[in-house]
Amino acid sequence: MIKIYGIKNCDTIKKTLKMLDSEEIGYVFHDYKKQAPSRELLSEMIQALGLDTVVNKRGTSFRKLDESKKGALDSQESAIPVLKENSSMIKRPIIQLENGTWIAGYDASLPEQVKGAR
Repeated sequence: MIKIYGIKNCDTIKKTLKMLDSEEIGYVFHDYKKQAPSRELLSEMIQALGLDTVVNKRGTSFRKLDESKKGALDSQESAIPVLKENSSMIKRPIIQLENGTWIAGYDASLPEQVKGAR
């Protein structure tokens, strides 16, 4: 089963989950607001996708950060505590397919990717 990481009230998450439901593709959803991502999970995401992909620098959460915390987002080690504290700054959705492949962001071809990863 694939894993979807994000925030339940995010429009992109809603669109992704609706698409998977319409294709009858099973998934487990992890809501950052109910359970903060662990250091290990964030590290795995960053290793697979890259720090620049995992950190959403286009949202209001990033813009509200003070300059020292923005600077901390330049390296994996210093970025993880900031992301744990500000989970809204993590790109949504982040998806882990059954074969271990990671995908960041909404992609209309996700159903085909999921089926191909089985």
